[in-house]
Formats: sequence, structure tokens, C-alpha cells
Amino acid sequence: MKIQVKVKPNAKHQKIEEAEDGSLIISLKSPPVEGKANQELIKLLAQKYRVTKSQISIQSGLSSRNKLIEILD
Repeated sequence: MKIQVKVKPNAKHQKIEEAEDGSLIISLKSPPVEGKANQELIKLLAQKYRVTKSQISIQSGLSSRNKLIEILD
């Protein structure tokens, strides 16, 4: 499964919202430094979809707020 994600780093609270177009808007506490926000994103998505962190990969947008995430079943 592939999903479009818009990330908002440095937020006060973690939260996942669904946009009208079906993509996710995810607020993360971590700063976008040294991949910390990406690590938090993968951890949060693993909890939401009940998969291991190794089953989630960022296909595009490693250094962007807009990301394409692939989740393996």
C-alpha cells in the first residue's frame, strides 16, 4: 500500500489527520534534523497500521515535507 503524507515537524503534539484527498497530515514532535522526524514518522505509522517499522519505507521525499510512503503487508 502506498500513501501520500504531509509532515509537520516541531509540533507540540503528535497527531494524524486525514485530508480530503485521502492523504495523511501528520504532526510530529521531532525536528527535521538528522532524520529524527523521519524516524518518528515511521514509528507512528507502524503503530497506526500495526506493522513492524521495517515494513515501512519512504519512497520519495526524504528531505521534504511531502512524502510517499510504502507499507508492505
